[in-house]
Amino acid sequence: MLIDILSLCPNIAAAPLCESIIGRAQERGLLAIRHHNLRDWATDKHRTTDDTPYGGSPGMVMKCEPIFAAVEELRVAGSRVILMSPAGRPFTQRVAEELVQVPHLILLCGHYEGVDQRVIDHLIDGELSIGDYVLTNGALAAAVVADALARLLPGVLGHQHSATDDSHTTGLLEHPQYTRPVEFRGWRVPYILLSGHHAEIAQWRHQKALEKTRRVRPDLLPPK
Repeated sequence: MLIDILSLCPNIAAAPLCESIIGRAQERGLLAIRHHNLRDWATDKHRTTDDTPYGGSPGMVMKCEPIFAAVEELRVAGSRVILMSPAGRPFTQRVAEELVQVPHLILLCGHYEGVDQRVIDHLIDGELSIGDYVLTNGALAAAVVADALARLLPGVLGHQHSATDDSHTTGLLEHPQYTRPVEFRGWRVPYILLSGHHAEIAQWRHQKALEKTRRVRPDLLPPK
């Protein structure tokens, strides 16, 4: 899988994606994440990528020309262009499972007051939001999306079933996890997890996941 991230602050997205599991996955060739500065496609001597909005209002708007030039240079057959925007489709685990099937994603990061509407109307394939809040730019959001997609690729995680047990993958939040020592400050690991009875452990985990989801995120459960 290839992910191109287009931003005015490419290092913001690059920093978290070069570390740990995702960094090692790139070193092993399991995916490629490229970071681009939109100013590289600006044609004036000041490398201008934004201007004041028509109609008047505070802030700046990202210009059409550099964005169209960058996307049209990077896009190939089968590419999907996504704008990171607080007005976009909510990014969920289901959306991640959908997008990881796309061989080439171009993640365009909004900044300032957003992008010229003509980019939305005539260039991109969709908009994504990682939550109902506003960031100073979309690079952090793009890094979140890239991370969520990368861990779904075969071989990226240490165990083939790691991603399938995650919160939201099954529709429930993940069950409680424990590791050594068995007892810490008087708090013991539940006996069932030490029993070796895999069927009973699976049943316990499902029950605990259901209880946690009902307590913390009841909106994820189907209505009664």
